[in-house]
Amino acid sequence: MNVNGSNQPSTHSHRIALVPGDGIGIEVIEQTVLVLQGLEKLSKTFSLHFTNYDWSSANFVERGEYIPDGGLEALKSQDAILFGAVGSPDVPDHVSLWGLILPIRKRLNQFVNIRPIRVLPGISSPLKKDDAKLLDWVIVRENSEGEYSGQGGITHEESGNAIATETAIFTTVGIERTMRFAFETAMSRPRKRLTMVTKSNAQRYGLVLWDSVFEKIAQDYPQVQTDKMLVDAMTVRMVLKPESLDTIVATNLHGDILSDLAAALSGSIGVAPSSNLDPTRKHPSMFEPIHGSAPDIAGQGIANPLGTFWSAVEMLKWLGEVEAGEALMTAIENVSSSGIRTRDVGGVAKTTEVTEAVIKELERNCSGKVAKF
Repeated sequence: MNVNGSNQPSTHSHRIALVPGDGIGIEVIEQTVLVLQGLEKLSKTFSLHFTNYDWSSANFVERGEYIPDGGLEALKSQDAILFGAVGSPDVPDHVSLWGLILPIRKRLNQFVNIRPIRVLPGISSPLKKDDAKLLDWVIVRENSEGEYSGQGGITHEESGNAIATETAIFTTVGIERTMRFAFETAMSRPRKRLTMVTKSNAQRYGLVLWDSVFEKIAQDYPQVQTDKMLVDAMTVRMVLKPESLDTIVATNLHGDILSDLAAALSGSIGVAPSSNLDPTRKHPSMFEPIHGSAPDIAGQGIANPLGTFWSAVEMLKWLGEVEAGEALMTAIENVSSSGIRTRDVGGVAKTTEVTEAVIKELERNCSGKVAKF
């Protein structure tokens, strides 16, 4: 019985901002909405209210901006953001990145990026079979400063000998909050192991501070086993000794690169999710697949939607709909195991066929289990 005295399950309402963006981002967001609507009908314990934000490169070309005046303020009224992808041949990559996704991350204080990595059933990894079974990582990436601080400039362009600076900014506050989140993540996992990635042998200021803050915070978590890896050596370890890793914390740039390698090791960048979190929960967090807009396959109906579906799983859990998220994750795993897969993971299925299969799997698994959600 709920607090109102009814035997019907109580209902939670969540406002979801949709930012499809460009290319296959539009396709995978559309399919994810269908899956979430199907799950919503089955659960009857939560409702999702979607607001679409048409912030794309096409609109940038037309009007000169990605996010209109007041756009970021509008996002603050939402409970979560589901993002597709950004990038177009018509717009330089640095313009699209800094015009759309980075302002959202920075203005909404999404200071950690979380990327879970494992091999889904039925999907082949380039790792040896036994090693692939041991691939179960969470990468915690600093998401607000570091190498992506946006500070710098170009001078003397007219001289033919241009000079460019790209300043990485590391602050004690920024590092400490990321490290604490990483340690808490490690604490929540069975192995309680955290590997810190650095390059402090060469970057002798910012990453020396990075290392020292890590060592300080580690004293508050004696239960967590820690180790430190230079980023170049880390790439080797990820490939040759995946079983030795569990939770990984890295700077903005290092985390960005390593998580793409990790996604490839899991079988395809198309299945990898990510969460841009404001752990204070004062602003909405944003959930997105880690793949790009893939203009080479956009509009062909062959994009892999699983990375976005999995991102939706993380979104549901963040919103407190843990059982619904777990039900969706089970459906994703069952479909990938069944052989209904897109081309990037060795299948022939269309995007819509994967969506239909996931919805059918939800219906099969959730029938008669409404009260559990």
